[in-house]
Amino acid sequence: MLIINYTLFIKTYQNQSRAQQWLQARKPQSPHYACVLGFTETGLIPGISAAGATPGDRAYTALADAEFLALGAQPHPKYPLPPLTAGVSPALISRAAIARLQMPIHLLDAGLVHAPSVPVTGLNGAPARCLTTGAALPLATVKRLFEAGWAWGEKWAREHQDSYLILSECVVGGTTTALSVLTGLGIEAVGKVNSSHPQCNHAQKAQIVQQGLIQAQLWPIPEKVDPMGLVAAVGDPMQMAAAAIALAISRTTGVLLAGGTQMLAVYALMQRLGTVYGLSWRPENVVVGTTRWVSEDRTGDTPGLAEAIGDVPLLATQLDFTASSYEPLRAYEQGYVKEGVGAGGCAIAVHLHGGWTSTQFLAAIEALIAQTYSPLPRQ
Repeated sequence: MLIINYTLFIKTYQNQSRAQQWLQARKPQSPHYACVLGFTETGLIPGISAAGATPGDRAYTALADAEFLALGAQPHPKYPLPPLTAGVSPALISRAAIARLQMPIHLLDAGLVHAPSVPVTGLNGAPARCLTTGAALPLATVKRLFEAGWAWGEKWAREHQDSYLILSECVVGGTTTALSVLTGLGIEAVGKVNSSHPQCNHAQKAQIVQQGLIQAQLWPIPEKVDPMGLVAAVGDPMQMAAAAIALAISRTTGVLLAGGTQMLAVYALMQRLGTVYGLSWRPENVVVGTTRWVSEDRTGDTPGLAEAIGDVPLLATQLDFTASSYEPLRAYEQGYVKEGVGAGGCAIAVHLHGGWTSTQFLAAIEALIAQTYSPLPRQ
């Protein structure tokens, strides 16, 4: 039997010793997958995101991703995966990993506009207004999201002590709300974040964030900011729920925050929540895992952002689509899409547990594309 050396396919970028220790500790464990779904009107701003070709498409991205993650390729989906400016949904990557590892899947609704077509667990949240209002969410809603996330995380940890959680998100426009939260926490994040565009729209994001913080009377940035109040002002519903889930689970077992900019913002919130509210958690049980399209994106600086937050352990799959016969996958190599619904974290789990090389994983993703888009010509 061929033994695959997972270290060939997972690279550590920041706080490498802790990232390696986390991988070694999790290798004997079985992963579960969770995705926190949410919506912010920030995602409807023209040009803010490429996760859907039009604002109308972007309003349904989370619903389509949830359906595909749960059911895979279906002949007549209620919510088809939305057309993108270029590339194809990262849900294909995550779904291929879920199938390979037969991972239990948990879909959590932190605040959606429409009801999903598959079963989800509600977290007592609500969709967010555009962050430019400076009043994205009621503070009471943010507190409910924290309480529901903490309760769900504690329950999951009690029931799955020999597992770890891949915690992902689906919020269109979420890298911009992440920038707003990071900036509000006093972290130098402008120019370091990523986006689904091949060239990150830093100027647009920075202008929107400053507008929201001014509206919330948080500009200039005060020395001490309540993290819950900050999310209420300029955040989105996923952020507080995911932070609470990860804090609770870290006390018992491992969490892989699966994503780039958005999950780094969640990590920063975890730090601040722990400090402000005296919450005990175990940082050694938490890493951020993404794709190399994010970690090596020259139009951002993900390792630099991880360092600015506080030496966050950052790792990434080395999955490569250069040799793909499908142009929508090769678009990832041109900087489109990059990440979403925990694609990088799921690929890391495949390398760690599934015994697949990147070439084998690519073949599985291509097979799933062929089932999903028929006919889709190879190019």
